[in-house]
Amino acid sequence: QVHLVESGGGLVQPGGSLRLSCAASGSISSINAMGWYRQAPGKQREVVAYISIDDSPVYAGPAKGRFTIARDGAKNTLFLQMNRLTFEDTAVYYCNAGLLTGSMYAPRYWGQGTQVTVSS
Repeated sequence: QVHLVESGGGLVQPGGSLRLSCAASGSISSINAMGWYRQAPGKQREVVAYISIDDSPVYAGPAKGRFTIARDGAKNTLFLQMNRLTFEDTAVYYCNAGLLTGSMYAPRYWGQGTQVTVSS
């Protein structure tokens, strides 16, 4: 079992930045990748980005060029630096951990989520 706790969400103006963190604990050796998903009101949960234990990141379309995913392996912590935020980035952001096989990432464990609201 892997336990995930997110932090860093909040209210930000359009064009602003936020940094999300996710602390992982438990059976870390059972996973080889971590990532972020998000779910906006009335929409399905979607992938934002994920990163393997060899620090190879993969970004979904909306995140490319604006978000940066990074991992501190020594501290079992995952980060998501979000820049140039827009109203469309408003969502609950979920940290997850799972297995990456080839190009297929399958989250197995989820955090409770942290709210990001972009509003003027």
